[in-house]
Amino acid sequence: MRERLTFTLEATDKASSARAGRIETDHGVIETPVFMPVGTAATVKGVFHRDLVEQVKARIILGNTYHLYLRPGLDIIGRAGGLHRFSSWDKPLLTDSGGFQVFSLAECRRLTEEGCRFSSHIDGSKHLFTPENVIDTQRVIGADIMMAFDECPPGTAPYDYASKSLDLTLRWLDRCMKRYHETEPHYGHYQALFPIVQGVVYEDLRRHSARAVTQYDADGYAIGGLAVGEPAEDMYRMLEVVNEELPTDRPRYLMGVGTPVNILEAIERGVDMFDCVMPTRNGRNGMLFTWDGIINIRNKKWEDDFSPIDENSACFVDTTYTKAYLRHLTMAGEMLAAQIASMHNLAFYLQLVDAAREHIMAGDFKQWKEQTVERIGRRR
Repeated sequence: MRERLTFTLEATDKASSARAGRIETDHGVIETPVFMPVGTAATVKGVFHRDLVEQVKARIILGNTYHLYLRPGLDIIGRAGGLHRFSSWDKPLLTDSGGFQVFSLAECRRLTEEGCRFSSHIDGSKHLFTPENVIDTQRVIGADIMMAFDECPPGTAPYDYASKSLDLTLRWLDRCMKRYHETEPHYGHYQALFPIVQGVVYEDLRRHSARAVTQYDADGYAIGGLAVGEPAEDMYRMLEVVNEELPTDRPRYLMGVGTPVNILEAIERGVDMFDCVMPTRNGRNGMLFTWDGIINIRNKKWEDDFSPIDENSACFVDTTYTKAYLRHLTMAGEMLAAQIASMHNLAFYLQLVDAAREHIMAGDFKQWKEQTVERIGRRR
């Protein structure tokens, strides 16, 4: 078992803060920038692991602590030997802390210094998340990268709320780090713990948070509480502020973001890791992200379009199926429609970050990004 997660910075773009790097875990290497498909309940909806690896080219996927804790539960995951074995995924895994899900349960939760009491969305049963038991839970799950427990305030939160929330998150972080260092991995592989930078859209709070988390000399750092209601320009501004403070020799993970354009803008500002449900969730509802713009496959204009889903993609669903066929499946409510759309969107996201990496290595990311944002952001 390695002693800590390793991050190697391989290149920085000449005209921006974009970075290309390499993260080494006990379950494999992650080249960055990277997009992580979301496997909320131990599965990326509708996509076989074989296709995640061979077609999507996923290098790491994400599991959700809140959902896995409730179902199937820690007893089952522990007896299976951890989430890698339970789900038959042998590459790196990341788990969030459940903080965002708790935030989304505003009507069913109560925050205290101790932690967060909440009611299950499944059966209404009562539960308590604390900084300590969230670390214990992620130890049982066995992710290669774990997240500290935090409160995620809304993007429109007033300053006083944001400040008090951040103070609570930092006190919880201290308890998380203490628990992390007094416990051991369960399954013989190293587990990193990333603190989370919060502070809503207030520059002084974001700087304070970023400076506070770096004192722990963690393996990497997450940036949370963005893309939760604030304007995109405020998100980009906060990324610039935070990345001025975070160390350059550790990976930076922007949680829950976002659209393809969001991701390229964040890469330009120095972010390395991303996750979002958008590729699969929007795909299931007929939205396709392509190299030539965004498609609503339900539109009648695609009814007799027998061209491939995306001529510029190497994923087999894009070269095998036509827009007309996918529209037919979507309108008929066939399960295959969601599978094809999900795989297409995930493959596009991975191709996008891989292309970004190539251009960072070549030193021309900024120019490529400006052209690409205009191309992929338009509606077709």
